[in-house]
Amino acid sequence: MNDALTRRRFLRYAMLGLGGLAGLASAGAGRGGVGLIRQTRLDNTLGIDIPVDSTIRVIAHSSRPVLPAGDFLWHSAPDGGACFPAADGGWVYVSNSEMADGQGGVGAIRFDSGANIVAAYPILAGTSRNCAGGPTPWQSWLSCEENGEPGQVYECDPFGKQEAMVRPAMGAFNHEAAAVDPANSYVYMTEDVADGCFYRFKPFVKGDLAAGRLEVAVPDKGVLRWRAISDPAGGTGPLRYQVQEAARFAGGEGIVYHDRQLFFTTKFDNVVWRYDIATGLIDRLYAAADYRQPLLTGVDNIEVAPSGELLIAEDGGDMQIIALDHQYNPHVLLEIHGQERSEITGPAFSPDGRRLYFSSQRGKSGRSEDGITYELRFV
Repeated sequence: MNDALTRRRFLRYAMLGLGGLAGLASAGAGRGGVGLIRQTRLDNTLGIDIPVDSTIRVIAHSSRPVLPAGDFLWHSAPDGGACFPAADGGWVYVSNSEMADGQGGVGAIRFDSGANIVAAYPILAGTSRNCAGGPTPWQSWLSCEENGEPGQVYECDPFGKQEAMVRPAMGAFNHEAAAVDPANSYVYMTEDVADGCFYRFKPFVKGDLAAGRLEVAVPDKGVLRWRAISDPAGGTGPLRYQVQEAARFAGGEGIVYHDRQLFFTTKFDNVVWRYDIATGLIDRLYAAADYRQPLLTGVDNIEVAPSGELLIAEDGGDMQIIALDHQYNPHVLLEIHGQERSEITGPAFSPDGRRLYFSSQRGKSGRSEDGITYELRFV
């Protein structure tokens, strides 16, 4: 790392109240495996650059039935998503709908062990601006409302057998995404506002999100500590102002757990962060400001590949999914052409790691009702 880069990062840490640069030297440690990064080729049918030795197909269009599953119409504005394994060797891909005014929710597509679509159905309806969220180790989906201060978290059954439940103890704020530490069921959450906070929910009973303690991250000599939120419902005012010393992040977006670490993005400064759960250290793995011509901008949803690489979907940018390699250098994994008024959302791997699902939220027209959901298969 050159001195100029180090100074720039230090100054930005100081502005956020996050102290020094502890932990940067070890940022690339603990990751391995065969990577996904490779040359790309153009799929002429769909107009998408995809990795060589891969194929791509459309699995759903907004406002149209999900075929051959039946007459269930795929939702508009598909956003955050995740995959869940089924007992028969198949899986379910769930996807949020970022529609406002009670028109949001979550849809699900069921695949058999051969990746054939066998069912499609809603698992949440009547909510607003369901943006991202996250899967839990007990196989539920946390759908987060980016709906201003009243925004809630809903816990959903990917298989549609149990009714979705609102989890008010997790706080009312402009939610973006959630990630769960499987060791203790603590849920970490991002907030999509310019001076947003980083939250942690500690359930009183492991695996039960009905009740618990909501906390906010506070900087302390280069690490993050946690302070309780006294009014999670926000009746006394926005949660992010209840603890004035809280660390501020410029528009929290996607978050994902991997190997006792959390990785999350902030959109207004185009940064990818890493938080070490054991030590409390936080550092920047990528910042667009460190590049004269940054490859990755418009950072949004984030996923971890089976190989340990980070995949970041662009909201705008060049309509790319960017992979950060094991040294956190950016590479283009895929690029969608002709859909510049859209954004890429919902990247999630099938349980076997061979398929990556994602959406173009507004498709070719730029309208929410024209979203397209894809499956990229690695040969």
